[in-house]
Amino acid sequence: MIQRPPGVGAFQFVILATLRTAQLMRGCTPRVDGMHKPIVTAQFEVAEGKVAQIFDALPVAAEPGRSGDGSVEYVPIAVQRT
Repeated sequence: MIQRPPGVGAFQFVILATLRTAQLMRGCTPRVDGMHKPIVTAQFEVAEGKVAQIFDALPVAAEPGRSGDGSVEYVPIAVQRT
């Protein structure tokens, strides 16, 4: 079982892992070792503090997502470089 880091609520953990899973499924490089499904990899990354939520209006470090109409939407998480 993956343990949430201290100070991260259950809802925040789930949302953050879900957003990171979307990034991983679009081809982002995982920040943890192992061959897991994207959701498990995302949960490990959040639990180990390798991704964090940011609260800027336009997150600079977040990866842009593409919607069907060609517009860009920003995912409000950032990957911490180690």
